[in-house]
Amino acid sequence: MGILDDDVARVREATDLVALVSEHVALKRVGRRFQGLCPFHQEKTPSFSVSPDKGVWHCFGCQKSGDAITFVREVEHLDFVETIERLAGRANITLRYDDASYSEERKRKHRLHEAVQATIEFYHQRLLESPDGGGARRYLRSRGFEGDAVRRFSLGWAPEGYDPLSAHLQGAKFGRQDIVDAGLAFVNRANKLQDAIRARVMFPIWDTRGDPVGFGGRTLTDDGPKYKNTAETAIYHKSRLLYGLNFAKGEIVAQGEVVICEGYTDVMAFVLAGVPTAVATCGTALADEHFLTLKNLARKVTLAYDADAAGQAAAERCYQWEQRFEVQFQVADLPAGRDPADVWKDDPQQLVGAVKGAVPFLEFRLDRLLRAADTSTLEGRARAAQEGAILIAEHPNDLVRDQYVMKLAGRLEIEPDRVRDAVGQVRNRPHVRSASEPTPRPVEQPVDRRELDALRWAVHAPELMSGRLDVALFVDPLARTAFAGLTELPWHECLERASPEVAALLQRLAVEDLDDRGPTEELAVRVVVNLVEASSQRLLTSMLRRDDPRTSEFKARLDGLTNARASEHWDAAEVVAEQLVTWITDDADAGA
Repeated sequence: MGILDDDVARVREATDLVALVSEHVALKRVGRRFQGLCPFHQEKTPSFSVSPDKGVWHCFGCQKSGDAITFVREVEHLDFVETIERLAGRANITLRYDDASYSEERKRKHRLHEAVQATIEFYHQRLLESPDGGGARRYLRSRGFEGDAVRRFSLGWAPEGYDPLSAHLQGAKFGRQDIVDAGLAFVNRANKLQDAIRARVMFPIWDTRGDPVGFGGRTLTDDGPKYKNTAETAIYHKSRLLYGLNFAKGEIVAQGEVVICEGYTDVMAFVLAGVPTAVATCGTALADEHFLTLKNLARKVTLAYDADAAGQAAAERCYQWEQRFEVQFQVADLPAGRDPADVWKDDPQQLVGAVKGAVPFLEFRLDRLLRAADTSTLEGRARAAQEGAILIAEHPNDLVRDQYVMKLAGRLEIEPDRVRDAVGQVRNRPHVRSASEPTPRPVEQPVDRRELDALRWAVHAPELMSGRLDVALFVDPLARTAFAGLTELPWHECLERASPEVAALLQRLAVEDLDDRGPTEELAVRVVVNLVEASSQRLLTSMLRRDDPRTSEFKARLDGLTNARASEHWDAAEVVAEQLVTWITDDADAGA
């Protein structure tokens, strides 16, 4: 099953290998061949060679080699069919498939891309021309984004009515199922289409191939979450997407550096300031999947947000990513408490300077610590040395640690051996581990039953769980990882890629029965409500602890869920559960 062999050969012959590789590697002609730094391993001297005559490439460093097809598969992490389709699109070749159902699946995804593209155009025109887009236009101007920026990034406005987009798309001959499957609308209780995102400034999102896949929508009021993203669909997988990468990819490869921001307007601000290598995650925290995409494009990663806010967990992730993906992390020292878009509005060159002056992750954290410390007294310097030792101890490389010991000791006028001893004492504590040492999972802490129930349903009845669950509902790391894999990969691929612990959990759940009555809509709702209630209780405790002003509102909704569940009014419970999931996911994204 797949693409006809003749068409594969046509695609291979029609592909300009040098032009293709140049999208990812800066090539220089050397005689009849082209050379550059290998995208598959870290090197300073070019050992990657491309022969345009033979249509092949080879790296004399890591010994990898292949043709245009293998290059795209390696760089963009696509399967064989996706690779051929990607190259066929470049060469304007229409493919034929030897299996009708497979061909239909590909056509189906193409139709979803078309629906999203039509939506981009609809929202864009509403923002530019419609009276109801006036508030959005004023908001964007207040942020410094004038008409040229709006057009450059195809920004839009989603009107307030419950179905203006759905009506427009149906008028453009898109079917109800097309619109729903693209995540653009849902079928409400009146069996009518209702637009998924309304009354928001819309930021279109494209995948790395440049295909439109979804949106991020920003509210202009205090009602609801600040941002709302397209739900997971066959073409929109938020954990794999980076906003702006489709535009920035060429510059990222040319410069060997990527700037990672927190939000859509941050990316716009950097690009407009003259930093075209900026990207942002799409409503989710930075994850391994993002680096599977980035590691072949750039070795230098600049974080353009406050790394201190992420704390020790962020440090450990950064060190793990540096080792696993052979990248170098550094941090742009932006003004505390201000996002890049606000900095850009006042002084665009400050953004450029922050990127050019970026420093390694640990150096940034130590500099922040020392700037805030009282170094005028012996006690203050000693306290700063102890706190700095804790930061240094987190780094997995002993040579790097020792260099920072010397630096910290010099800045604080303390003997290096005293600082070195302090670092050693921290690392000898049972709870301190290097980034390369995985934290063992305590056997005595089993996965919560409600999380197991939800996972079991996600395995056996994914069609009933689709759209009802979110990874933020799972607190157990094992359950969270298992659910993320189920939502992003087909079953067998999920098992193949999973860790032994996650694979064992999923295999166990796969042989357990759901319920004697079989999977039903009501039973699915019960499972979801139970999980949402547990997750909401945790969030309520957190909100009370940090004195969140919205606590009363959230508690009222949670009480509504509890009462509806107790009285077995499952329709009402489901409605409240959907509202609570939005609160939970927004809080998780805000704290990521």
